[in-house]
Amino acid sequence: MSKKTSKKLYQETKRKLFQERPLGWDRLRDKEEEVFEYARGYRDFISQVKTERECADFILTRAREAGFSLFEEATPKSERLIFTNRGKALALAVRGEEGPRGLKIIASHIDSPRLDLKPNPLYEEMDLAYLKTHYYGGIKKFQWLARPLAIHGVVIKADGRRVDFVLGEEGPVFCINDLLPHLARKAQGEKKLSEAIAGEKLNVLFGGLPFPAEEGAAERVKLGVLKILSDRFGLVEEDFVSADIEIVPAGPARDVGLDGAFVGGYGQDDRICAFTSLTALLEARRLPETVLLLFLDREEIGSDGNTGAKSRFLELVLSRLLRLWGERALEADSVLELLFRTRAISADVTAGMDPDWPEVHEKRNDAKMGRGVAISKYTGHGGKYGASEARAEYMGWLRQVLNRAGVTWQAVDFGKVDEGGGGTVAKYLAFQGLDIVDMGPPLLSMHSPFEICHKVDLFETHRAYRAFLEAE
Repeated sequence: MSKKTSKKLYQETKRKLFQERPLGWDRLRDKEEEVFEYARGYRDFISQVKTERECADFILTRAREAGFSLFEEATPKSERLIFTNRGKALALAVRGEEGPRGLKIIASHIDSPRLDLKPNPLYEEMDLAYLKTHYYGGIKKFQWLARPLAIHGVVIKADGRRVDFVLGEEGPVFCINDLLPHLARKAQGEKKLSEAIAGEKLNVLFGGLPFPAEEGAAERVKLGVLKILSDRFGLVEEDFVSADIEIVPAGPARDVGLDGAFVGGYGQDDRICAFTSLTALLEARRLPETVLLLFLDREEIGSDGNTGAKSRFLELVLSRLLRLWGERALEADSVLELLFRTRAISADVTAGMDPDWPEVHEKRNDAKMGRGVAISKYTGHGGKYGASEARAEYMGWLRQVLNRAGVTWQAVDFGKVDEGGGGTVAKYLAFQGLDIVDMGPPLLSMHSPFEICHKVDLFETHRAYRAFLEAE
C-alpha cells in the first residue's frame, strides 16, 4: 500500500471526485429576501387557484398581461402565443431566435387529487342535506374527513349560460363527517386503513334548515338548499348534470415551521411546477430556441381524455405554429421531425424523504428536502414499468446547463424498488420522439390536502427551468 497522503490532498481529491449534494440554503443565503418574496407569490397563487380551470384562467391572464396573444387573434408577426384547450388545458409558445427549427418544451399538469360531485349528487337523509362524490386521483380517503372543505364549480345551464361559483372559502364551509371513536372500533378500527373509509361514505354535509312548509312535507331540507342555489345563482337540480364541481380543502396556503422554511397547501402536485415554469418563461432574458409550455389536465387519472397528455393537443399546437410562421408546407412528417429535434422537461414533483418513514425510502437515491430541484432519469415502478427513461447524452447536457447556472440539483429515484413508484406525463410525450426527463421539487405529504414544499426547492426549480429555457 502507498503511504498516507496529507489531509489537504485527501480533501482536494475528495472534492474533485465525490458528488456534492449541498444544502440549497447554503448557496442562497445572499438571496434570502428574493427566495422568500418568490415564495409569497407562490403561496398566494395556490391559495387562489384550486382547480384546473382556475389555474388555466390564471395562466391565461398572466400571459395576456405579458403580451401574449390568443392564436385566434394572431398574425404571422405574433411571437408570443396562447393556445387553449376547452378551458382545462393550455399552451404558451414563444418564438426563439432560431424560429421553430429547434424546440424546448416544459410540460406540467394542473389537475390535482380531489372529490368530484356525482351527476345526481344532492339528497336528504334524516333531515340533513348531503352531496354524493366520486374521488379523483390517488387519495387517502381518511384525510378528507372532519376538515373544512370548499366547493368550486362551473355550471352550464339549460339555456347555455355559464355560472361560476366558489363556496366555502369565505363564510360557511362544508365537511365530510367522521365516526366518533366510541363507536368506531368495529366499523373502522378493525379494518385495514385502505378499507376503513368506503368511497360511498365520502358524502359532503351541505345543509340542515328545512324549507318553510306544512309539517310532514317531504325533503324540506333538500328543497331549502336548492332554493338558496336558485336565489344566488339561478340554478335548479338538473343543472348538476352539466357541471364541473369540485370539492377541495378550504382556506389559504400557509407558511410552515417556526422559521417559515416551508409552504403548506393544497394542490402543489403539480401546480408548483406550473407556477415555476410560467415565471421562468416570463423572466427569461433570451430564448435561443422556440419554447412551448404545456399545462395539461387529467394526469392524476392516467392522462386520458381530450385535455390530457394522451390527446393530440401538442400536435395541433405545433401544426398551427408551423402554419402561422410559414416554416414549411405542412406534410404529415413536418411536426414529427420537429418533435424528434425537441428537448423537453416533464415538470412534476417527486416524493421528499420523510425521516419518520425510512423503511419506504432509499436514502442514497431519494430526494431530500432543501437540496434543490430533483431530476428523475426514470420513474415507473418495479422493473421500470410504465415510464420513459432519459438517455445519458441528454442527462449530460442538462447537467451542464444546471451547473453553469449554479442551480442546486439532485439526481433522485422514487422510493425503494419494490415499494411502489409513480408515473408522469413523460412517457406519453416520449412516445412523440422527443428527449425528455422528469424534473421538479420534492414534496412531503404528497397527494394529501396539505402538501409541503421547501422554499429553497421551490426557488431552485424556478431557476432550473429558466436555465433550461435560456440554454443553447
